[in-house]
This record gives sequence, C-alpha cells and structure tokens, in this order.
Amino acid sequence: MPDVTVTGDKAALESAVGTYLGHLAVERGLAENTLSSYRRDLRRYVAVLTDRGRTAIHQVDESDVLAFLGGLREGDERHPPLSAGSAARAVVAVRGLHRFALREGLTTADPARDVKPPTPPRRLPKAISIDQVERLLAAAGPADTARGLRDRALLELLYGSGARISEAVGLDVDDLDLGDGFARVSGKGGKMRMVPIGGYAQRAVEGYLVRARPELVKAGRGLPALFLNARGGRLSRQGAWMVLRAAAERAGLCDVSPHTLRHSFATHLLDGGADVRVVQELLGHASVTTTQVYTLVTVQLLREVYATSHPRARG
Repeated sequence: MPDVTVTGDKAALESAVGTYLGHLAVERGLAENTLSSYRRDLRRYVAVLTDRGRTAIHQVDESDVLAFLGGLREGDERHPPLSAGSAARAVVAVRGLHRFALREGLTTADPARDVKPPTPPRRLPKAISIDQVERLLAAAGPADTARGLRDRALLELLYGSGARISEAVGLDVDDLDLGDGFARVSGKGGKMRMVPIGGYAQRAVEGYLVRARPELVKAGRGLPALFLNARGGRLSRQGAWMVLRAAAERAGLCDVSPHTLRHSFATHLLDGGADVRVVQELLGHASVTTTQVYTLVTVQLLREVYATSHPRARG
C-alpha cells in the first residue's frame, strides 16, 4: 500500500472528494442529480473535518464521522436539521468516500465502516375509510359511457382485489375467471398469483366487458388487454392514475395516490379480522414483515377507539 502524503491545508481532502466524485460519474455512471447531492453532502463533510483540524483523508477517525452525523441531525447556524432520510443519504456518501479512499490507498483504515445511517421512521400506509372508498367509486364516471363503465370497473377491481395499479392494467381478458371470482396477475419479478374479485367488482367488470369494451376495441387492433384507452390500446399506468385522480377530485378526496386503494384493501381486511399471512398472499408480498406494517394502522385504530369509548381510558 503506498504511503499517504500529509498536506498543510484541506486541499488533500478536497482532492480525495473530487477523485471519488469523478469515479462515481465515469465508472459508476451516477445520474447528475445524485452526483449533485453527493457533492453537496461531501462539501459539508469537508467543512466539518476542517473545523476539527483534519487536512487529509487518512487523518479522519470514527469520532469525526459521528460528529458529522450528529451535526446533520441537530443543524447549526448555517444548516437546518436534516430528516433521518436526508441524513442517511449524506452518511451513505461519506461511507462511500472512505471505502473508495481505502481501496485506492489514500488511507489505511475505514473510519466510517461501523457508522450506520439513521433509520427513517416507518411511514404508515395511507388508507381511506370505507365510506370514502364508496364515495370514490361512486364518482368513477357516468355509467352511460364506455369510459365511465371502464373507470368504475378499474377502481372496483383495484379495491376489490388489492392489485397494484400496474398489475391491473397488465391484465388480459383471459386472465379473468369471473365465474369463480378470481384474476391471475403478474406481480413483481413476474411472479404470478391469484387475486379475488368480489361481487361488486365482478358486476362492474362484467358490465364493462359487455357494454363498454366492445366500443373501445373498435378504435384499436383488437388487443387482448382488459382495460383499453380511447384509442383501443392498453390503458397505461399513467392513464389509470388519471382515472383515479379525476374520481378523487369529484369525490372531494385529497392525497389519494395510486396505492391508496391497495392500502385500504389491506387495512380493511385486517380491521375485519383477516389473518396477516392471508393478506400477505393476497398482496403478493414475499415476506410477512412487509405486510405487518398494516397492523400498525389497525393498532392505531384500536387505540383511538379505546381512547374515545372506554370510560376510564383517560385519567
């Protein structure tokens, strides 16, 4: 391993950072936005190291890295405190810099190896109430038009099956078994699974197939896709999102995302007593721990009901 030269100012630190960013741009092909974020984070890191008397990358120890992380979370006169997610990104940049410096022989140790990025707080899935779901579905569109029937069928299917929006628009007519109330969807990684279609969704899809889809097919090339756009092509994810957003606006609902109906499907099942492992299968999650985040929603609901209903909940 080559010797490390000590310099009298922060030029050596800046040189190491510049070499690392060049490596990320040329050899790793990072996007310019990502590089800009790394550059900003590492510029702040160099300033902290300089304030602590470090002038070269090999002089840095774990206490310097921890001091940088603490400053990110606490903020200072020049910087507001960063969220856990933003601080984690900055720590990732610093860890990458020190791994690179060690590999390139700029230092003999990696002081950031054991410094873990802060864990962002787990965000609870966004779900809406059953009454809000009914308002949303009722606002899907006029039942006397092909697009209105399609939109109602799409939203009923999303809520009735828990399918991802990409899975729903990827369905072909032959993927449906309306007699038994199931559809075959292709999930993440091409993994196939069967999802249920409830009675409301069945009737909405049947109405669309009989009264609306034949009209939409005429504008296209006879694609097997279940949900078609006005030109007879497969409805895109963006098109389905527009359907959802328009219905939400008509229903007076805010912050309704493409995943809202999926989250509501899972939450309402668990509120109704469904086993978390059954919901895991219905959602197509590889691990039950992914699904268990929904139980946090139901626990919160239990707390709220208890707090408002039990005579001795508050003392």
